[in-house]
Amino acid sequence: MEKPQILVYIEKSLNYSPFDVKWIPRSAKLVSLGSNPRATGALQVYEMNEGELKLLHDVERPKALKCGTFGASSLESRHLAVGDFDGKLEVLDLQCPEMPVYSVQAHSKIINTVDGVAGLEIGKGAPELATGSRDGLVKVWDPRQKDRPVITIEPKEEEQKRDCWCLAFGNAHSNEDRVLCAGFDNGDVKMFDLRTMAIQWETNLKNGVCSLEFDRKDIEMNKLLATTLESKFYVYDLRTFNKDKGYARLMDKGHKSTVWCGRHLPQNREIFATTGGNGTLMLWKYSYPAARSKKLDDGTEMGVVGELKPLQNATITSQPITSIDWSQDKMGLSVCSGLDQTVRVVIVTKLNIM
Repeated sequence: MEKPQILVYIEKSLNYSPFDVKWIPRSAKLVSLGSNPRATGALQVYEMNEGELKLLHDVERPKALKCGTFGASSLESRHLAVGDFDGKLEVLDLQCPEMPVYSVQAHSKIINTVDGVAGLEIGKGAPELATGSRDGLVKVWDPRQKDRPVITIEPKEEEQKRDCWCLAFGNAHSNEDRVLCAGFDNGDVKMFDLRTMAIQWETNLKNGVCSLEFDRKDIEMNKLLATTLESKFYVYDLRTFNKDKGYARLMDKGHKSTVWCGRHLPQNREIFATTGGNGTLMLWKYSYPAARSKKLDDGTEMGVVGELKPLQNATITSQPITSIDWSQDKMGLSVCSGLDQTVRVVIVTKLNIM
């Protein structure tokens, strides 16, 4: 009982397939995004009320919704950016979600992933959205600029276009600095420096990359979490780069299935959760080494990776858990969606003493 406990607090069955779920900042509300049986978009807003989820808004969009983020919105407006199966990017005011405040045909195929930066008072610089699509393109958008992207990142002419499955902003600690990391179906991970407009680093994880997340967006790059097919996930130490060996990393196989998602606890970035295709939710803690770099024989420096400790795990469903989101306001409060057409509010205890 000294370990954290993973407790399912509320289960809500849905009549559609949810793909993404988010807490609405500074509230006891959440939003669920997905696909109705007739392939239209489902958007529902719920409020926690006496141990139940009370439906506040139920909106049908023209096309199924795949992903969403509040990352480029102010805390006052709390606008949700969503990507749909038709390649459209929209920004919605959840007080009136039927009328988008911003809409653009961002891609020719499904938008698999969207991330935002400089919203919610997290990160410096302009508020921007990034989208990744099955069309092989990664684009960056400023919602204040109509119709065209700020940046389009595409493969070279001789390279095959790969399905972009996940994105993450990081290094937004000043108005000038910002990186965008993208993961692809063939295992490629590419980090783009948006200040110099160049690939800063790339590697291949040999399995499709399901999720990426920096431990914090608003500091100099520190750690990157990458999850993949074949039950593997990776933690990279990003403080020291070696031109021959890259970044130091560790790999673990926590779930006996695809690791769909990995998310750091906002109140303690050394703790993170991973979700599995077998319905498991696992909790981990990262510990730094005594020294984060070492000198090699050739005089260059190489990063030193820390250790990973499993804190707890629980099977909360028999189907894959497609997404998880921690509350920024209440430590240990999370919400996740599953392919069993259920949204679950999950409480993790004792995180304040880990």
